[in-house]
Amino acid sequence: MSDPSATSVVREFWRLMATNDFHAVSTVLGSEFVLEWPQSNERIRGAERFARMNHEYPANGPWTFTLNRLVGNNSEVVSDVTISDGVQTARAISFFTVVSAKITHLVEFWPEPYTAPTHRAHLVEPLL
Repeated sequence: MSDPSATSVVREFWRLMATNDFHAVSTVLGSEFVLEWPQSNERIRGAERFARMNHEYPANGPWTFTLNRLVGNNSEVVSDVTISDGVQTARAISFFTVVSAKITHLVEFWPEPYTAPTHRAHLVEPLL
């Protein structure tokens, strides 16, 4: 039997994240798992620290994860996910490396929304 595809491993990652049982996510993380957040210059090594960080993060309620888009190949996957605790909402762009059906590396970007500049208002339309 072959290993599941990289995209199915990442879908399972987001499914497990949505349970809010962040220790359960370790089933899809490799033993050498590393998460990097370039915007804040942070690195988290290992499934245990990843689970603790998510568990200890201040939240107003259970986290929800809406998968907006997922693209990938045999070993790399990119996801666009909207995350909310019912009060705060953010969007994350995540780059996954998958080896032997385990996520070994994750680089996430958490872009801040901003108001569109008025100088191009005549050229654009709102997304929503």
